[in-house]
Amino acid sequence: MSGGSPATKFSVALLGEFVALGVREIVLSPGSRSQALALAAAEFERAGLVRLRVRIDERVGGFLALGLAVESRTPVLVVTTSGTAVANLHPAVLEARHSGVPLILLTSDRPLELRGIGSNQTTNQLGMFGSAVQFVREVDAPNHTGFDEGYVAELARETFAAAAGHSSAPGPVQLNIAFREPLSAAVDVADLPRPDSARMTAAARVRPTTVIGSAADTVVIAGHGAGPRAEEVARELGAPLVAEVSSGARFGPNLVVGYRELLADAAFGGRVRRAVVFGHPTLSREVPALLQRMDVETTVVRGPGFEDYNPGRRAARIVDAVSYAGPSGERSWLGSWVAASRKLLEMPPQVAPDPRTDDRAAVADFARAQLAVFREPVTRRMLVEAVWRVTWPHDRLVFGASRLIRDADRVVPGKRITVHANRGLSGIDGTVATAIGVALSSEAAGSAGVTRVVLGDLTLLHDVGALLIGNGEKRPRLQVIVGNDGGGTIFDALEVAATAPGDALDRVLYTPQAVRLADLAAAYGWSYLRAANRGELDEALSASAGPTLIEVPLPRA
Repeated sequence: MSGGSPATKFSVALLGEFVALGVREIVLSPGSRSQALALAAAEFERAGLVRLRVRIDERVGGFLALGLAVESRTPVLVVTTSGTAVANLHPAVLEARHSGVPLILLTSDRPLELRGIGSNQTTNQLGMFGSAVQFVREVDAPNHTGFDEGYVAELARETFAAAAGHSSAPGPVQLNIAFREPLSAAVDVADLPRPDSARMTAAARVRPTTVIGSAADTVVIAGHGAGPRAEEVARELGAPLVAEVSSGARFGPNLVVGYRELLADAAFGGRVRRAVVFGHPTLSREVPALLQRMDVETTVVRGPGFEDYNPGRRAARIVDAVSYAGPSGERSWLGSWVAASRKLLEMPPQVAPDPRTDDRAAVADFARAQLAVFREPVTRRMLVEAVWRVTWPHDRLVFGASRLIRDADRVVPGKRITVHANRGLSGIDGTVATAIGVALSSEAAGSAGVTRVVLGDLTLLHDVGALLIGNGEKRPRLQVIVGNDGGGTIFDALEVAATAPGDALDRVLYTPQAVRLADLAAAYGWSYLRAANRGELDEALSASAGPTLIEVPLPRA
């Protein structure tokens, strides 16, 4: 390795320590001050030690890293230059903090002597993320006198452990690293440190288990990120399972899909006296209303983020894990919920029964009925049910913070598939970038499936920069399925929509748009399909060769 740049020596040493700890993904955005880290990362990739993802927009890069870390559950490195580049990570950092996603931010900076004097691209980066990062360190600029290799190793171990959640909840952390000129030099691949498997075995913290009592009149609620343990507890208790679509627990015999209506019904929700809550429920008003009732005892099992879900601060206890070994609840309690939910979701048959006859008129009528079904315009329910139907365990499904995730949560049946959504703060930021990260990570792990992201038109346009996949970057098997209703119809459900002037509501909330998505896809080199009816939708969802934008026109009402 060239001896001309302390910045390069330090960068190689630091990245080598992270690789030894198990880091396999690095996301970087270009910049001058971060060039030593960037060029070292490129050599680590050339040596087959990491996968490097390059994005020109730091906000896109941050959410790409979020998706990679969500899928792999391993800390991902994010490398930026100084100034506004660092600030552009903030939305992804906030989502990672509230969702418990491990990110390691390597933010490059000027040395101390260049700060506070009006230097270009220089601001106060230390503390920029406030409480959104649970660990932050200022790293002095390395110089020609060398640096303590033991210090670098300890810094990497401490940083990795904080991000991975070895002693608290996982989440984003920051190393703010100063670099002096010369900012980089050549890197010799032969000098790169190699992973030491003995250093990659740090164990996550042990979570103590709390035993809970009686199972009578109980419901189990699984919000975003709850995981399969929620479904297991529901079966142990013999209790109805309220599982949101991105909970990771939406399967099993106890699942109650039509939970909103039942929680609002005195014959069902009115009889609930205890709730056990996993994850972060965000998709209904009925769940927080239940948990704030004085006659409901709530046990909250800590979720992936740093904040415990506790609406009204009414939880009787907040615990790390629960178990139950007593008798199950009354079968009639569970059975009544499941049966009522199924009845709520019943739909009339879409096609007339096959006549099984030689009567030509009857056969023709049957054929016309089938054709009418295929030509039926796509509805929101039809869209989410079609996507759900074609998604299997080897696939990945991502929902944007649009109206469609609520539509899916209302109707799709139980199915043990991997579903993700950025529900930590439920923002529309970075949805496409996150989905690309999920797709790339799952494919790197050997999955042969397809990643589908279902979102609204405004959610797509908010993250349109993520469609840019640069030359030399891997293009994943990804379908971006856009329910295009010309604006933000989710706001039409607000109470104010009944009283506000229509033109004002449209301009400041609905925000109508008429972007030609076919042209947008062409500009970024994506395949494009339009699915206006049931037949076209089923055909479009079978396309999986590469990045594909599928536009599904939807009515506003």
